[in-house]
Amino acid sequence: MDKPVRSYQDLVAWQKAMDLVTKIYQVSHKFPREELSALTSQLRRAAVSVPSNIAEGQGRSSRKEFLYFLGNAKGSLSEVETQILIARNLGYIDDEDLNALLNLSAEVGRILNGLLASLRNKK
Repeated sequence: MDKPVRSYQDLVAWQKAMDLVTKIYQVSHKFPREELSALTSQLRRAAVSVPSNIAEGQGRSSRKEFLYFLGNAKGSLSEVETQILIARNLGYIDDEDLNALLNLSAEVGRILNGLLASLRNKK
């Protein structure tokens, strides 16, 4: 039986998004120093935005607001995926890290889609 959600930290979407942030920081640590204020910073901010929006939405007072913030999280996730691909194109990410990041991002996306669908179907 599923545990009741008492906090955003109980949400699998938030937990997996936090895993993605951790992996993004680990991988982007290897980026060239000249990217620190550019792609590295942008990628990290977008990644942090995913669990942050999930948490903020869950903390709001209405389902409508939660849906809004989950939509923002999905947008940030798309931004993360794009920036990961840019980093790969520039040679900053090897195939192993690329696959790990894209797989984790896809998992977060699937979980977010399920959460969105569940909230939209509640009456």
